[in-house]
Amino acid sequence: MENMGKVGENYVIHSYKHNGQLYKSWDEAILLEKTDTYYVFGNQKTKVTEVDGRTWYTKEPAILFYFKNHWFNIIGQCKEKGLTFYCNMTSPFIIEEGAIKYIDYDLDVRIFPTGSFKILDRREYAYHKKKMAYSKQLDSILKRELSTLIEMIRQVDYFFQPETIEKYVNMYQLEVKKSKEKMAL
Repeated sequence: MENMGKVGENYVIHSYKHNGQLYKSWDEAILLEKTDTYYVFGNQKTKVTEVDGRTWYTKEPAILFYFKNHWFNIIGQCKEKGLTFYCNMTSPFIIEEGAIKYIDYDLDVRIFPTGSFKILDRREYAYHKKKMAYSKQLDSILKRELSTLIEMIRQVDYFFQPETIEKYVNMYQLEVKKSKEKMAL
């Protein structure tokens, strides 16, 4: 993984499928913090490009947690109806050529403002597991990591606490403000 630089730098996000095909990309992810085990990014009103070329824009502020040693990422979304989370089962991320890169393994978990959650896309996972010949070892890793993620959700781990997301949203807004001030000079 290349040296990520410093807080405030912007990256793009590239999500791939197991076969190496670029699946989806996001135009913005501003680095807010990096630790030995995870990196935190923020974005809002970010252009998303789908594999078929369609584009759309995110709406609300989002805080993204990417892990070095876990096979998932966590996205906290500040929606009008309340704080929600979207978790993707993925390979651990790398940073390369200004892009955050990982392989998306279909299974997702949506956490609602009430704290309840739902596992999504089991059929899509089963389809791609067969079509792309996921190994038994990979399947085992993903199932174990899904269990780890669910336990973190149930315990309302640091990444799922409203105060954590609020702290990083404030950091994101400060970085955006600094960037605009630099551009105005």
